[in-house]
Amino acid sequence: MKISTKQAHFSSPLYLESGRILEPYTIAYETYGELNEEKNNAILVCHALSGSHHAAGIYEGDKKAGWWDGLIGNGKAIDTQRYFVICANVIGGCFGSTGPMSQNYPSQELFRLKFPVITIKDMIRSQMHLLSYLGIYKLKAIIGGSMGGMQALQFGVDYPNLSEHIISLAATYATRPWTIAFNKVAMEAIRRDPRFANGKYAKDAFRQEGLDGLAIGRIAGHISYLSPHSMDKKFGRNYVSNDGLFELFGRYEVERYMEYNTANFSRFFDPLSYLYIIKAINTFNLSRGYDSLHDAISRIKAKTHLISFSSDYLFFPEEMEHIARMMKQNDQDVFYQEIKSDYGHDAFLVEIDRFENTIKEILAN
Repeated sequence: MKISTKQAHFSSPLYLESGRILEPYTIAYETYGELNEEKNNAILVCHALSGSHHAAGIYEGDKKAGWWDGLIGNGKAIDTQRYFVICANVIGGCFGSTGPMSQNYPSQELFRLKFPVITIKDMIRSQMHLLSYLGIYKLKAIIGGSMGGMQALQFGVDYPNLSEHIISLAATYATRPWTIAFNKVAMEAIRRDPRFANGKYAKDAFRQEGLDGLAIGRIAGHISYLSPHSMDKKFGRNYVSNDGLFELFGRYEVERYMEYNTANFSRFFDPLSYLYIIKAINTFNLSRGYDSLHDAISRIKAKTHLISFSSDYLFFPEEMEHIARMMKQNDQDVFYQEIKSDYGHDAFLVEIDRFENTIKEILAN
């Protein structure tokens, strides 16, 4: 599989939903496979909160594959021998696209908290500029899970003639208070960490030791991504073997798991980017800018495929089913599937075998 990692630099203004303007700006992106002469075999993959443009393959000298490597590649459900796959790091991210730790042109200072609030609409508008930059004006499919699924749906509403298929997994039509509350834990943990210094920390300041506030906030995220059943199955009530049961800070295995994974995450993900991206998730609402949710959804012309997971406690299956029911009432082309899973929200990343054949059939047809 051919992997190409690049940056696209734009001097034209990006008009944001808030009324502010981002100019200039950069989008980091990765492509897999080859674009055919007709330029009609392109698939856009949209990443979730903690993802990046590195969706598949392994970099030279690295051990960890891209976040959806099980789905994207030669002979896989998104077959890079047939399709030209594009994945962009969202605006506001911290993996090469313009974000809060980028230079606030024309000054030499970094944006930090002066960076504008970004929405899902802004993310897809910037990706439209990227597609135009690549000379691509029609897509075979747009696919994503969680925040990536939000982007896929927003593309379908705002740019109804862009893609033949919209495939959204583990997403919603509008972020509900339950999810906003989980994100509030992360936001407050980061803000109240003295080392966060109101966003005035040095660039890459936490590469060695991480930021405790982000690690704590990420624990709340991890809880929402899993399910009680998956935690029982993965950890049970097992206790760390060299910790004493009657030591105050002795740990169960689930506690050690949370400590280890969130501490690692806080070393490579920028806390300001995390704040801006969860803000984008919190403000997501397909109906904003339209008369109603029905009005927004009725704009979708693509064949729409909605996949939810039965144990998803972040974006409940009923939220995706609501979109499907509304589209069916409008006689729009929609397919809805609730996958029985005990894993929780992160099933869209982990249990690829549950839906890869569905993706393959969608693209084949």
